[in-house]
Amino acid sequence: MSATISFQGIGASPGIAIGRALVLDSRRVRLPKLKLQPHEIDLEVLRFKTAVALSNTQLEDLKVKLASQDGEGQEHALILEAHRMMLHDPLFMVEVARLIKEDTINAEWAVRRVCRRLRHQFDNIDDEYFRERRSDIEFVADRVVRNLLGEVVDEELEVPPDAIIVAHDISPADAAMLVRNGKVGAFVTDLGSHTSHTAIVARARETPAVVGLGKASESIRPGDMVAVDGRRGLVLVNPSEQQLSLFRETMRRQLVSEEEALKTAELPAVTTDGLRVRLNGNIEFPEEIPSLLAHGAEGIGLYRTEFLFLNRTNAPTEEEHYESYKQVLQAMGNRPVTIRTLDLGGDKVPGKKPEKEINPAMGLRAIRYCLKHRDMFRVQLRALLRASVHGNLRVMFPLVSSISELREARSELEACRSELTRQGVPVGKRFPVGIMVETPSAAWIADRLAQEADFFSIGTNDLIQYSLAIDRQNRDVAYLYRPLHLAIIRSLQAIIDAAKHAGISVAMCGEMAGDPHLSLVLLALGLEEFSMTSGQIPLVKNVIRSVSKAEAVGLLTQAMQFSSAEEIERFVSAEMDKRFATAGD
Repeated sequence: MSATISFQGIGASPGIAIGRALVLDSRRVRLPKLKLQPHEIDLEVLRFKTAVALSNTQLEDLKVKLASQDGEGQEHALILEAHRMMLHDPLFMVEVARLIKEDTINAEWAVRRVCRRLRHQFDNIDDEYFRERRSDIEFVADRVVRNLLGEVVDEELEVPPDAIIVAHDISPADAAMLVRNGKVGAFVTDLGSHTSHTAIVARARETPAVVGLGKASESIRPGDMVAVDGRRGLVLVNPSEQQLSLFRETMRRQLVSEEEALKTAELPAVTTDGLRVRLNGNIEFPEEIPSLLAHGAEGIGLYRTEFLFLNRTNAPTEEEHYESYKQVLQAMGNRPVTIRTLDLGGDKVPGKKPEKEINPAMGLRAIRYCLKHRDMFRVQLRALLRASVHGNLRVMFPLVSSISELREARSELEACRSELTRQGVPVGKRFPVGIMVETPSAAWIADRLAQEADFFSIGTNDLIQYSLAIDRQNRDVAYLYRPLHLAIIRSLQAIIDAAKHAGISVAMCGEMAGDPHLSLVLLALGLEEFSMTSGQIPLVKNVIRSVSKAEAVGLLTQAMQFSSAEEIERFVSAEMDKRFATAGD
């Protein structure tokens, strides 16, 4: 038996999977580099345009195939459409044609050179979510090159049940074909992050995934037994019988927990002593809504709107904003939908020259960027006002750090409302306008902000990062990212108390909200509205329905006797394991 190999990567989608490796050959095609004669140039440009047209048709056909399966694979639609748009982007089309003509080189070579240049621009973007989109450029370029060479693309693979898909990287088109043609056990990739396409697709499909493994695909052979822990980011190749036994037991416990939780997914989250808790969902794409509702979400607590800006050179129009928000509001009916205004920065806005910052996480981003670029901000606000007639809308502004920012943003919203009314454009009734509390300054003045905001939503990801002075993308300090640090617990208590004192609602949409191990701590702090990814909802609901508020307060009271984050974590984890043996495994 082969020796066990262990790989540690990024846990991109939770869950346990055991199966045989299906290794995708993602080696880049051998690229011919040819110098053209003058009489060959026009024909080469035509050959390039023909390959682009063929690529466009292939992507459109793939979208149609997926849409024909009662919504199956819809989560890929926006991404595939973005690839079609990239094919016709002047930065791509014009530049490749120029290189063919001026440098007299063949189309394949020109495509790769343009791809390398565009990728370099994305490498310089500091935001992980947008930097990860550089892979889209490579996927599009690779499709065009393969069509130029006459190779087969979008080949339908027969996926054995529970196969572990292993690859250097997986394109959105490949992911669509894989989940369409078989029951994928898990995804394992060398590249990627928590925001890569593989991660997004895996979470939407509730399929375990570990990404960012480096060179794992070079070591894993077809047919190898592979065990994947998508929560811990652990991949074992040819594990021992003892290791397999542990994985299988964890998988069994998870399945039992999930099955039990799904049985009560439609029931309200009420503690044993009668406290009603609302559980909402976080989404990035409208196609995630069916999964959200199937898992018992009572509304949308965070709809990230940045996806509208992906893979394009021009900012989305008011109509594009409007149609997206309308679609989500109509799909959710009377359920509340909280839409966050754009959390963009100078390094990730299409149509604008990147504004390089030394520390973009603390620079011109989110509400700061919108208030500096008000024309762009007003486009979104007008669309939100127009869409409000279609459902139960709530709007929140991200990264607010002062009263003046909240006042300015609300003033812009009201100016847009007046403008639309004068133009005779229908708008809905006044809707709640709140803020993301995710900076230490907002936490410290939460009592004053609560006088002018209609609701709070706590963004723990940034709040923890800024409060503990930790770059959460930096592996060297990742171990210091502690949600149960005493400073974080005290900040959360202050924010929740300020909201309750002012009589406004307070929710949490950061990663803490979806961790069942932290549910009792949050209950004890007074949180009564959680928002998370769809797969987390039944598990958190199960925990809440199994305890009393008094029990939660007792646990937190004991935890607060400790001083270090490590001590608090060990105590809370041990208590949760005793009470809920399978919760969040």
